[in-house]
Amino acid sequence: MTLRVIGGELRGRRLRSPAGRSTRPTGARVREAWFSALGERLSGANVLDLFAGSGALGIEALSRGAALVRFVESDRAAMKDLRANVQALELEARAQVVRSDVFRALSRSGPGNHTFSLALADPPYGSGLARKLLEVWLEKPFASMLCVEHKRSELDETRPDWSRVYGDTELSFFIG
Repeated sequence: MTLRVIGGELRGRRLRSPAGRSTRPTGARVREAWFSALGERLSGANVLDLFAGSGALGIEALSRGAALVRFVESDRAAMKDLRANVQALELEARAQVVRSDVFRALSRSGPGNHTFSLALADPPYGSGLARKLLEVWLEKPFASMLCVEHKRSELDETRPDWSRVYGDTELSFFIG
């Protein structure tokens, strides 16, 4: 799958993505909808990209004006491509790459609430991690806004502040 940055200063630049099925990059149509919905919230934002994979979401945020992105990913192959993407696009000064389990990284993120302006999360579908992440955020908000990509049925009992639906994919936006 060819993955490209779809907007902002890096528009059209190619991204590496791990082969195989362990990482599922967010498709261009959903990414475009996601970032259109976020609009000006990205300008100068400190962003957390959880379950970062190749880094497509965080790189898109940087391309569209985010000041800093912390990428959190545990998969070794995905980390290799994520680091290569950050380096190829010369984003090292605005990117922090952390190899860790997301929940371990969040537990180490310090005592203050709303450490980040925005958290983007694309956990593996059907894993229960979208629900677990939302529960952690509700208990200890690590960002002012949490945006989660998930299968439509995964967060049915929750009431996001707003959402967008694209086929079986839903983007849920929670404001703290």
